[in-house]
Amino acid sequence: MSITQKPGETPIKPGEYLEKSPRGGAVPNARQVTIESGDPKLPPTQKPGRTWTRVSVPKP
Repeated sequence: MSITQKPGETPIKPGEYLEKSPRGGAVPNARQVTIESGDPKLPPTQKPGRTWTRVSVPKP
């Protein structure tokens, strides 16, 4: 199971993060962001209550 994090939290690991619904489901037109080591926090989501889930390692 993937770990979910809220916007504004410090990322646990660098990588590609995908926006998820409050219950962990898919979001239409979901944002995907790259978090690198040293990034201070996760960005805001498109709507309140959504979370970020790490889906892969950082892309080069």
